[in-house]
Amino acid sequence: MVSAVTLDRVCKLYNNVPVVQDLSFEISPGEMFGLLGPNGAGKSTTIRMLITLTEPSSGRIEVAGHDVTHNPALVKRSIGVVLQQMSVDIDLSVWENLEFHGRLHHIPKGERQRRIEQWLGYVELSDRKDDRVKTLSGGMKRRLQIARALMHEPDILFLDEPTVGLDPQNRRRLWEIIRDLNRQGMTMLLTTHYMDEVEFLCDRIGIMDGGRLIELGTLEEFKAKHGSGLIVRQVGDRLESEFFPTLQAASDHLDTIPDKTGMMCRASNLEDIFVKLTGHQLD
Repeated sequence: MVSAVTLDRVCKLYNNVPVVQDLSFEISPGEMFGLLGPNGAGKSTTIRMLITLTEPSSGRIEVAGHDVTHNPALVKRSIGVVLQQMSVDIDLSVWENLEFHGRLHHIPKGERQRRIEQWLGYVELSDRKDDRVKTLSGGMKRRLQIARALMHEPDILFLDEPTVGLDPQNRRRLWEIIRDLNRQGMTMLLTTHYMDEVEFLCDRIGIMDGGRLIELGTLEEFKAKHGSGLIVRQVGDRLESEFFPTLQAASDHLDTIPDKTGMMCRASNLEDIFVKLTGHQLD
């Protein structure tokens, strides 16, 4: 099976300082892939290379079968991008934003109108199509960004912090849209600062730190490798964690400790493993 996204020994230097180093991984067609890392890990630079905004210093990147360096125009036709920064024109109406995007992609008028109606209905904005974007809520603006990213029917969708700054209700609504698109076969790469978002949405997870990929796999694979049980103890003003192969093993060990003050046993989660690997909270 040909990969939807391939990175092979990719490096990126700025002023001879490596920001991304020897990065290699693949995303399969239809996969929902989460890319995590603390600030400065190289995630944003990686995304910029994947969407052709930055050229790699060395290595090979292919997106939808096209080399990002040699065929950036073909890559752009194959991808949709939803950035955390608001990238729609707030002085235009909802409809005008999609109309403009459709014209940029040279979608014929009749087909363009059909797609606008289709995607506005999908993100539940049909009743706001004539409203200026500046009047929409944050959640509605983000849904409009998704509709715009889908207008040219891309093969792969890149989502960079798509729910940042949204209230829980709007975050959940976007989760439903993202999951439904993935079920329809859309390949996606997601970056986020919300661990629950990754646990809920992603098939596989890559963790970056210091410009390198330090862990790759499913959440269950992470737990099998690092431990699915945890003992947490309060030490002064901080918490210390000790991993165990299973929750039962952690519980049995806790039972052997006479003084359990400030200690508790629980199942491990993605955030625990992330902190263990990187030494950072996901800010």
